[in-house]
Amino acid sequence: MAKKKQPEKSQSFGKYIRWFWILFLTGIIAAILLFVSASVLGDLPDHTVLENPKTNLATEIISSDGKTLGKFYFNDNRTPVDYEALPQHLVDALIATEDARFHQHSGIDGRGTLRAIVKMGKGGGASTISQQLAKQLFHGEGSKNIVERIGQKIKEWIIAIRLERQYTKEEIIAQYFNIYDFLNNADGIKSAASIYFNKQPNELDLKESAMLVGMFKNSALYNPRTNVEGVTNRRNVVLAQMQKYGYITERVKDSLQQTDLGLNYTPESHREGIATYFREYLKKFMKDWIKNNPKADGTNYNLYSDGLKVYTTIDSRMQQYAEDAVHDHMKNLQREFDHQNTPDRNPTAPFLGLDKEEVDGLLKRSMSQSERWRKMKYDLKKTNEEIIASFDVAIPMSVFSWEGEIDTIMKPIDSMRYYKKFLHPGMMSMDPETGHVKAWVGGMNYRHFQYDHVKQGKRQVGSTFKPFVYATAIDQLHLSPCDEFPDVPYCIEEGRWGNLKDWCPENSGLTYGGTRTLKGALANSVNTITAQLMDKVGPAHVIDMAHKLGVTTEIPEVPSIALGTVDLSVFEMVAAYATFANQGVYTEPVMVTSIEDKNNTILYQFTPKTKDVLSEEVAYVTVKLLEGVTQGGSGTRLRTQGAEKWNKMYQEIMTGYPYELKNPIAGKTGTTQNQSDGWFMGMVPNLVTGVWVGAEDRAVHFKSITYGQGASMALPIWGSYMKSCYGDEDLDISTAEFEAPEELTIKVDCYDDASSSENDDKTPNVDVPSDLDF
Repeated sequence: MAKKKQPEKSQSFGKYIRWFWILFLTGIIAAILLFVSASVLGDLPDHTVLENPKTNLATEIISSDGKTLGKFYFNDNRTPVDYEALPQHLVDALIATEDARFHQHSGIDGRGTLRAIVKMGKGGGASTISQQLAKQLFHGEGSKNIVERIGQKIKEWIIAIRLERQYTKEEIIAQYFNIYDFLNNADGIKSAASIYFNKQPNELDLKESAMLVGMFKNSALYNPRTNVEGVTNRRNVVLAQMQKYGYITERVKDSLQQTDLGLNYTPESHREGIATYFREYLKKFMKDWIKNNPKADGTNYNLYSDGLKVYTTIDSRMQQYAEDAVHDHMKNLQREFDHQNTPDRNPTAPFLGLDKEEVDGLLKRSMSQSERWRKMKYDLKKTNEEIIASFDVAIPMSVFSWEGEIDTIMKPIDSMRYYKKFLHPGMMSMDPETGHVKAWVGGMNYRHFQYDHVKQGKRQVGSTFKPFVYATAIDQLHLSPCDEFPDVPYCIEEGRWGNLKDWCPENSGLTYGGTRTLKGALANSVNTITAQLMDKVGPAHVIDMAHKLGVTTEIPEVPSIALGTVDLSVFEMVAAYATFANQGVYTEPVMVTSIEDKNNTILYQFTPKTKDVLSEEVAYVTVKLLEGVTQGGSGTRLRTQGAEKWNKMYQEIMTGYPYELKNPIAGKTGTTQNQSDGWFMGMVPNLVTGVWVGAEDRAVHFKSITYGQGASMALPIWGSYMKSCYGDEDLDISTAEFEAPEELTIKVDCYDDASSSENDDKTPNVDVPSDLDF
């Protein structure tokens, strides 16, 4: 029998009855919440706690172009954002999925609560966004005991009401997004957007927002890395809810539900991401700053939980171009090095010039300096014999390769030999006027190689030291790039300038005879003419010049420093060369512009530190000398392919070649004895960049100068980097001439004088290794 339809009036009356009970019971619940004793429910957060919830906030490292480079944190990788930074569809997705009547209630949804009570929770949860925030902020998941759960729920209601009284709806939503743990170190919406999609929150699109909101149900279950199908289904539920409540159309919902998640997983950890070596340097900088800058109450800031914001000079775009240039070239260079150092070609590979006993001794020294040795000796209290024996026991390990990490089983001693073969880079880029460091690449993979070759590492600088000698001679003797010197063998006698024996440097790949201008001599790295200049001014004056230019390393007072026998860092060399580009004014490199606390109060602002080192004229003349290197010396390959015989090598190892840079460039290559170190220092008016390449041990190097010189090992990184920088017009890297002083008394243009012997100095074929120093 068909059920008899109820009269319309009866249905309306039943509706009023339901609403009566809803309002009545809501009133009862509200009264309980308002008057129930805190002594019964336990401690409840007061006004102060609600205003300042105890959440750990990571220190954020911010680039000069406003990007997050990384963070310092222990457990919580959390950086809060304001409501205005959240896209509207992200907010809509949250409300549609978690609390459709969010804007109609004051912390408790009476209708939803009654539904949950009547249906015993089977019809869906009753927690509002405010209640969920209360749980996240103040008491977590709670107990499974029914009595405790009821008490906890009442606490949750009370806190939710207080939250609604103290915060706007927008602030509650922002807090909820900021407090949630999205897994994989993604604490809060800012970290989640960055880690899962490599975006800022305001850059998220609709389907990305839906995925992140879907994770609120249970991020441990809906983990995008391990449960793609489940996360996709949950995202589609969120999209359906958005369509149900009118935030999107059915057509948009159906279209987006057919797409994949579109993850761009970008992990944020201390050993991964961009500018890792710089971030490690910055950690020490910050710890020193914190030690000397306590809070108003006398306590120290916590680098990992106080939510500091560190504004740096690093440009994220230039940093990425630098890392890409290093990665691409080093991968190709390493492949060629491995090809030349197979066991068949070199029985002591990767070492050259050592016998087996010397190699064994080197490995033993490295063994005693290793972290494994330190831990076993001092933490585990093992004897030396036990430690040495452990190096011959194969263990599982993950090792670096340019094709990706390799999981293998290897003896630690074999892994040490394996790692010795790798060539390493160091690179830094700086604005010479402001001192702002724009890019810092201390190595090729911080996870496997923590040693920083920008500031920690110091290696022989080779011919890149020669401009210090030339600048001293120009400053003291008023020499011109066009001045000529005899191209003959030259010795500095025993006892002169304190040297213990005669010093007679030789030239590499060049014949003697005639004369050379200073411009041609520096372009072709003529050692004997550099020695003549050193003899005229003396080592003490050259050392004084280097120190004024920003070199802090102690330099021995001997003539041989003219050819770069001293070990210096990339950091020191870039700062020194920047003085030439900055018209003789040394500007101390700057890495941090300001520091703010979590409330955006400025705690620190840097003050530029500069000093006059050279006259504008001497600096400009030195730059013109260095321009000769890229016009007629080992740096000419920045502009042309050179001889045909080089084409194959360029294609194999020189990423981005031909560079075809046509603007004025000043620079200098450098190569040390046995090709252990390759350097290139390159300058344009508003950017100075230094690159070093070499192995950990100097006995690991190319056998041939063809691949082992600075023009092959280091210069290609500079060329590729600058090509990318010039391709990004927003960076505004200069293509102009270096600015000349108003009054120039020293002749710099050597080509307009018919009597000049400059033609004798024309660039040798680029396959002539002209920058090797002995």
